[in-house]
Order: sequence, then C-alpha cells, then structure tokens
Amino acid sequence: MMLKRPIMGWNTWNTFGEKINEELIMQTADAMVELGYRDAGYEYVIIDDCWSAKERDGEKRLVADSVKFPHGMRYLADYVHARGLKFGMYSDCGFWTCAGYPGSFGYEYADAETFADWGVDYLKYDYGYFPESADTKNAYLTMAQALRRTGRDIVLAACNWGALEPWNWMRSRGADTYRSTHDISDRRQSFIEIFRSQWGNFAQNGGGCYNDLDMLTVGMYGNGNVGRGGCSYEDYVMQFAIWAFMGAPLIIGGDVRNMDEACRQLLQNRALIGINQDADNRPPFKVNSYWDECFTLARLLEGGDMAVAAFNFHDKLIDGAPLSFDDLGIRSNSGYGVILTNVLTGETRGPLVGGTNLVLDEGGFVLYRAKTVKL
Repeated sequence: MMLKRPIMGWNTWNTFGEKINEELIMQTADAMVELGYRDAGYEYVIIDDCWSAKERDGEKRLVADSVKFPHGMRYLADYVHARGLKFGMYSDCGFWTCAGYPGSFGYEYADAETFADWGVDYLKYDYGYFPESADTKNAYLTMAQALRRTGRDIVLAACNWGALEPWNWMRSRGADTYRSTHDISDRRQSFIEIFRSQWGNFAQNGGGCYNDLDMLTVGMYGNGNVGRGGCSYEDYVMQFAIWAFMGAPLIIGGDVRNMDEACRQLLQNRALIGINQDADNRPPFKVNSYWDECFTLARLLEGGDMAVAAFNFHDKLIDGAPLSFDDLGIRSNSGYGVILTNVLTGETRGPLVGGTNLVLDEGGFVLYRAKTVKL
C-alpha cells in the first residue's frame, strides 16, 4: 500500500501518556464519529506507549495489559473498525520502549504477526533503548519487511527523532511516515522550533512517505502529558496552519471528547485540510526569509493553484514584506495576474500583477490560495 495523502488521526500520548485504557479508546472512537472528526478526514485511532504488559508471554509474544485492556486489542480493533475508523498501535525498535515496556528488537517478525492478527492498521515505531552497536536503517527496514510479510496493510510510522537525517533514507527502507524531531510540547516555542528544524527538509515529502512533525497540541491549553504551560488559541491556529501547509500528518494529540468548540472547528477546517490533503502531494519550497524570523513559502496544488504562506516569528509587526510573483513562476510581463484568497477569512485580493506586500502581525501569519488568471 502506498499512502496517497498524509495520515489524519488521533494519538493518546500528548494528553494521556501512560493513563490509557479500553474505555478511553472506545469513547474517543465514538467522539470522532459523533463530533465530525471522521467526516473531516481523521480516520486513525492510535494507542501510543504503555499499553502492554511489562513482560512477554510464555511464547515470547507481546500481550496487552490486562487491567487497562481487559478485552484485549483485537476487541478494540473491531470496535474501532465498526465505526469506520482505523486502529493504530505502538512499538519500538529498541529492546525496551521509551517508557520501559518490551520493545521489538529481535522480535520484529513475531510482533508484526501479532499486530496483524489483532487487526492493526498503523504502527508507530519508536527509537528508545536502541543498541549502539545496531544498524538504525536496517532496524526500520526489518520491521517494514516483517509488516509486509503479514499480508495486511499496516502503515509503518517510523519515529527515530531525526537521527541520521531520515528524510534522506526512510522512504527507501519502507517507512510510510517518519518522525523527524524530538517530542513536541504544548508551548509556542516548541512548534516553532520544530518548523525551523524541518522546513528545509521537505523536498522528499510526498506520496508514499511523509515527514511527521509530531502530534498536534491544538486544544490542550497546558493540560495533559506534554502540557508544559500551554498555548493561546492564536498559537494553535498558527500550529495547525503550519502542519497543514507543510503536508505533514495531522494527528490530534488533544482530548477530542472535550475539545473546546473553537479548536474543534479549527481541526476540522476544510480549507486547511484541503491544502494538506491536496492530490498533487507536492512539497513546499522557500520563497524568501527576513532576519530568520519571517519565512515565506509556496506549494504547488492540484489544478494549477498555489498555496502561499508567510510566518512571522518576530516580536514586532512586519508591514510590507515583499512577495514577488516572479518567485512563484509568474513573470510580470507574462499577461497573467494572481488572485489571492485568504484561506482563513475568505477575503480575496486581485488580480494583482508583479507582486504585493504582505502585512504580518507580531507572531502572526497569512496563508493564501493563489490562482493565476489571464488578464
């Protein structure tokens, strides 16, 4: 199976950490259907670390914690599938997971068979406690091969935190997505640092293998496992716009059962999701930057449109950041102009010729859908 679009779903870790159980997963699956997330495109319900018993069973198989998950994982997978959703789980290429549960090092084929038997559709594959003497690239290749051998379509979501520049090799080793950074926390500076570290590494992003910027913290407001102080609503709008524009997987980390209405609507914004899920799957490219605090990027879209985004991380308003349409491949004397539609407000400008100046609030951004029209 080749992923034609970035993954959209929900993951337990950001909010719940080790405090997970069967009831939480079932309630979340129900909420994703009842509150419109499934219809907006979110389809994966993913259990992160801390789901298993501390020891393998007598046959050296992974087993679910019988207190947290008394009916087992096949029961949960069936429950999730019955609601038109897909079921995701977690393991680690090391001998332990990050939280100290059994990892898959040396047990890749047995664990892949277990996940397939349980009806798993997605495997987040972490990098904790990986032996120094082992080969990182081969470890992800081995699990990719083991999953393929099961005959079940299981997304391999590699998570090696950016070690050895995975954007250069994860696609060739069979990964469908790859985590390119350390863990996000619910702070503005955290998602900005992630963006800064990765905006230049998206040239290989696209159909079949996607650069994963980690789970979203939208709607957490400082609560939960990675709370760390929280963000404002305006910060969440910027975070979601960055993830959507860059073409990264959109995996919700907040509690969808209790998400406030503004953040629920943000996460289900069809215009932003439409850019993220664009059928052409082309990565963004840098147009220009100012003082390393303001970045303008563009992305070709299906049908000839283009998405153009400018993010201002400076502590002051930028009044008049120039945008030349020549940098978008539209010459001033070509006989074509550009209509800019603000993705969030719907406001339209143009046709414009040659270029324009962008006004960026302190710590703000603009995101346009650009249409080229004959004058």
